[in-house]
Amino acid sequence: MPAYLPFEVVMEALESGMPPAADAGFLGARLDPAEAALVLLPVPWEATTSYGGGASAAPAAIVAASHQLDLEDGAFGRPYRAGIAFLPEDGTIRALDERARPQARKVIEALEEGGEAAAELALVNGASREVNERVLAAARDVLASGRHIGVVGGDHSAPEGLIQALAEAHPEGFGILHLDAHHDLREAYEGFTGSHASIFHNVMERIPQVERLVQVGIRDYSRAERKYAEALGERCRAWYGRDLFRLRAEGVAFGEVVRRILADLPERVYVSFDIDALDPPYCPSTGTPVPGGLSYDEACYLLEALAESGRRVIGFDLCEVAPGPDGDEWDANVGARILYRLCGCLLRSRGLC
Repeated sequence: MPAYLPFEVVMEALESGMPPAADAGFLGARLDPAEAALVLLPVPWEATTSYGGGASAAPAAIVAASHQLDLEDGAFGRPYRAGIAFLPEDGTIRALDERARPQARKVIEALEEGGEAAAELALVNGASREVNERVLAAARDVLASGRHIGVVGGDHSAPEGLIQALAEAHPEGFGILHLDAHHDLREAYEGFTGSHASIFHNVMERIPQVERLVQVGIRDYSRAERKYAEALGERCRAWYGRDLFRLRAEGVAFGEVVRRILADLPERVYVSFDIDALDPPYCPSTGTPVPGGLSYDEACYLLEALAESGRRVIGFDLCEVAPGPDGDEWDANVGARILYRLCGCLLRSRGLC
């Protein structure tokens, strides 16, 4: 990363219309995270990925793809003017991922053969805990400085530490708006207690400040997950993909569907966006694509409506974006645009754009 530039110099460069340097940061800026209202934490971790891979490369790919975005946003105006910057990548998380991934494959192979790989499983679970601790520490530092924060994964286990940090900062409680093809409510998956498929089981068990989990677009899940969701009672509301389609097929306007979704959320909201919430043509390389899902415009409308609802967005994550094969940038292109709208949603809800 080149040397940072002063805030006003960065803004002038962004608004000049000139193409950014290839080594510039998010949106083509060279902004010091210390001068940003919103800080993005890259988490290049995907050791527990159970199908397709590549999500650990997403933060860098999204930054590169963001250079071709036009920055004027029809819904949120000019979010970049508040200052948005990525923190430098934590090399320890990268090293943990590279060490744990081959061990995770050994665990999965042993399971497929009817055996177990106890030492390898312990290593992966230990690495997952260390990643969470490092994300928690980084998030605490950002929040203590009075800035806002979002996580860019990596697989969907990446934001657990951020959610814990926000729970410490908001003991009065908050809700989570979770866009995904999956519940992610498994107690463990393939033995991995920190699995991407377990993130919201862990959150709901460990973080009582999460008073409600509202899941949107769910269309692939186990019986145990659905039973767990039901057992959470009022703490969990699932809007299944099938239900969303039936409402629209029966003539309910999507705007009304969104109003019903948002009505389930409290005043403070964290947004967790797994890119496979979208229909797979928008994210064909994501690790676990599922047919159906939200369109890009529907997802953006939901974020816009959230920002306009009077609720305060306290943080967010974007996970499971995986760059395509042979340098295909489509997934990163879509991911960069969703990320910019997540930024705009938070900033608008806080009166910062």
